[in-house]
Amino acid sequence: MNWLLVVLGAMVGAPLRYLTDRAMQAGQARTDAVLPWGTFTVNVLGSLVLGLLTGAAAAGATSSHVQVLVGTGFCGALTTYSTFSYETLRLYETGNRWSAAANVAVTLAAGLAAAFAGAGLADAFWG
Repeated sequence: MNWLLVVLGAMVGAPLRYLTDRAMQAGQARTDAVLPWGTFTVNVLGSLVLGLLTGAAAAGATSSHVQVLVGTGFCGALTTYSTFSYETLRLYETGNRWSAAANVAVTLAAGLAAAFAGAGLADAFWG
């Protein structure tokens, strides 16, 4: 049963990641932005959702099935550490060393802040 929940969550998360990245790239094409904002956006959004889910689970407000569906399936397919790593490496290799460092720092800080914000929201609602 759990594997089916993971598949169902991923069926929503993966296309949402793709569409978000494409939309962000289209917007970036009109600017001189160097950072990979599509990957940043899905990773921060996924961190927010996972923080909210974790907080809800800690408060006993969600089932293990929802945790598997949303946490493992949806968030697992929405977020992407491998693309984040690859894009950071490409920035570095193309001479954008400061942009590569900024990508790491900003992504980690924003992801952690989003996870804490999600957990805080869950605590406000269910705590």
